[in-house]
Amino acid sequence: MNQVVLLLGCNIGDRIKYLELAINKLADELGSVLAKSSIYESEPWGFDAEISFLNQVLIVETESLPEQLLGQTQIIENNLGRVRTKKGYESRIMDIDILFFNDLVIETETLTIPHPALHKRKFTLEPLCEILPHKIHPVFKKTTETLLIECADNLWVKKFSD
Repeated sequence: MNQVVLLLGCNIGDRIKYLELAINKLADELGSVLAKSSIYESEPWGFDAEISFLNQVLIVETESLPEQLLGQTQIIENNLGRVRTKKGYESRIMDIDILFFNDLVIETETLTIPHPALHKRKFTLEPLCEILPHKIHPVFKKTTETLLIECADNLWVKKFSD
């Protein structure tokens, strides 16, 4: 079995509902959800949008292999209504990022693990540190907690409360 760490993010529609739907689909199609962070609200990163994002980190146990996992997460995003355009960062119903896959380092044309921007994004590091503060990044050889302390991202991130 493989242990993967995923980041969910959305800022369109009923954001809580889409997080719940994504978690249920991931559990049904990938394997057991072992842990979930709190839900965090954050300012959009890399573009301007009127509605803030909700983000949550999950630890999932799966038999899927990395490329297979990428395909499965993209199908889930599409089934939830995600529309991809070529214009870069934009608002979305659901985004599922693979942060870690066991302790592997993978760099292919279609997949980079650990996620290449993980260390630059407070909206990723805050929920990640909540459930895996001592996880060692296999490239930087630093804990997620250290990466958060060193992160230069100054956009706001806070625990969500409806």
